[in-house]
Amino acid sequence: MSEVRPKTIFVCSDAVGETAEAVARATARQFAAEQVVIKRYGGIKDEEEVRAVIREAVRENGFIAYTLVQPELRDTMREESIRAGVRSVDVMGPMMQAFIDTFHDAPKYKPGLLHAMDETYYKKIEAVEFAVKYDDGKDARGFLEAQVVLVGVSRTSKTPVGIYLASKGIKTANYPLTIEVKPPEELFADSPGRLTVGLTMQPERLLKVRTERLKSLGLPSRASYASLERITQELQFADEIMKKLRCPVIDVTERAVEETAGLILDLLN
Repeated sequence: MSEVRPKTIFVCSDAVGETAEAVARATARQFAAEQVVIKRYGGIKDEEEVRAVIREAVRENGFIAYTLVQPELRDTMREESIRAGVRSVDVMGPMMQAFIDTFHDAPKYKPGLLHAMDETYYKKIEAVEFAVKYDDGKDARGFLEAQVVLVGVSRTSKTPVGIYLASKGIKTANYPLTIEVKPPEELFADSPGRLTVGLTMQPERLLKVRTERLKSLGLPSRASYASLERITQELQFADEIMKKLRCPVIDVTERAVEETAGLILDLLN
């Protein structure tokens, strides 16, 4: 029985090539993805490198997906792949042309702008580091520096929502509300520009989430942490604190992290 030859997609870019690879992988998932091999060639600088990729695609009977910003490299890819009988897909070209035709603007023709380490990039990195440092109320001083403070009982998605906001460049801290622990004064301090948001969840849903959490840790599900009575008490306590904070409250019971974060971004704006 003859061996099944893998289907090879060549990703070619004068930048990193992540955009074209993401499109190629999304496409491959619609087929027998386990038989698809993706070879990525980034940092293409000259026409000979383009021709080398085309020659390899001919040998392996594959096709090429490319994001080449430089016009001469795009022309070479288009013309040489036709000459060699290799199918090539310009991932970015049609979008750039639509932008030119619609808005009568000229592109910068600079590779790698998506991943440029500009001010926005460093702002996001700083925000992620901030979210990690001030996660779970580790240091109350973070509440005075944060743009967003999330409060709620355990397992109400405070950390994942905070990290998502950080990925958007928003400095976020969070504090777990627990009956036995008095919230720090910094949480109630006047901090201009800070948005405090309460996250809550329906008791039955929170019970299920906590029970699954205990199972994943190999702990008995009968612990008070995962009892409906304890959860109800915690939610009541949290509600009282949120009222004292006079903060907006979001029910995350049926919400994805991205949706919750989107609502918070709307409040910020």
